[in-house]
Amino acid sequence: MPYSEPTDLAVIACPGGATFAEEVVTHLRHMYKHRFTLKNDVISKRYNLDKAKLIQDINLSNDMQTSELCIHGSTDKYRPPLFKVNTRFTWFANGEFKAELLDCVRGKDVFIFQDVENHEPIPMNDGKNMVVHSVNDHVMTLLVTIDAVRQAGSRQITLVVPAFPYARQHKKKSREGLTASLLSHVYEMMGVNRVITLDIHSREIVNAFNTTHLENLHASYQIIRELAKLINLSGSNKEDLVVVSPDSGAIDRNKFYASGLKVPLAMIYKERDYSVVTQDAKNTNIKSIKLLGDVKGKVAFLADDMLGTGGTLLKAMGFLKELGATKVIAAISLPFFTGNAIELFDQAYKDGLFYRVIGTNAVYHSDLKDKEWFVSTNVSGLFANVITRLHHDQSLSDLLDNRTIIDKLIKKD
Repeated sequence: MPYSEPTDLAVIACPGGATFAEEVVTHLRHMYKHRFTLKNDVISKRYNLDKAKLIQDINLSNDMQTSELCIHGSTDKYRPPLFKVNTRFTWFANGEFKAELLDCVRGKDVFIFQDVENHEPIPMNDGKNMVVHSVNDHVMTLLVTIDAVRQAGSRQITLVVPAFPYARQHKKKSREGLTASLLSHVYEMMGVNRVITLDIHSREIVNAFNTTHLENLHASYQIIRELAKLINLSGSNKEDLVVVSPDSGAIDRNKFYASGLKVPLAMIYKERDYSVVTQDAKNTNIKSIKLLGDVKGKVAFLADDMLGTGGTLLKAMGFLKELGATKVIAAISLPFFTGNAIELFDQAYKDGLFYRVIGTNAVYHSDLKDKEWFVSTNVSGLFANVITRLHHDQSLSDLLDNRTIIDKLIKKD
């Protein structure tokens, strides 16, 4: 494989996913440079070759393999890959979108990034307009981009959508649609070969695909890495920690954390009135809460896949503090913070209801950056690793099941 210029790997960033895509591309560049250097060191030592001459030979080999006359750049130095495909996104006054590829993607392995929960003002029409997109706007932008890539003759299409759109509409109750399944069928019909997502809300969504592969990544290692900076997880000063599942639906996720951290597992049981529709963080359908377990005098750690209005989590954290928890720390893979959630968490933090919220950078939210109570953990390296392994047909096993590296992290701490 060409180490200095992977000519058939391309990244396209939809407007909502531009920030996360740029962070992943930065990791990809570092990874390819490291891989090139390592390859050069190993081969030069193995065959007793001059390193400078070997770099020239590798570049010559890449020049011979490319469909172009030659690859731009020096012949005696490492030539960094470009990865990103220049794309123009047009927003029309009636709400329509158009995606136009400015570079060739014919025969390439294309990864399309989109953050459907990015509700920040986004530059459109070459920066002439700043537009706030809804989830539906982001989904439509993604669809027109897929179509543009497909019609441009790409070899393979992979969607990188950390927040799978409509993931919460995965169960059929009475006369309603299965929107998560509907979108899965649309992606498949449009020729999408693979979808990469983060801590998908329901594993049932995987069953909606027939031929498209879905890679569900987990941020558990990155979250525990940040947790280890907040409290002592091992050694003589180890803090008394208990993992608390915020509801029955999150029990498997929190059982994973409890077993990995080797601490007790508790669970919050919520009695809900389903005749009431949750409006915001204060007006929820939760009527009463009970705890199965003990948190008195302990640090309580809760983990969930996503946070919308935050009402459920706020009630859970306040409940745990009332029961005597010394600190309450929450981990959220996809921190949406919709509506007035940030203001409500600000107030709850002032009232001492929780200590920290750990969230990933897979969802862009500028208002969270300066919050003392929010800790951002970076998962762009994880996505970069997965992308390069998929592109080069390598195994993902150790990235999908990261219990071994979590165990090493705990022992090291």
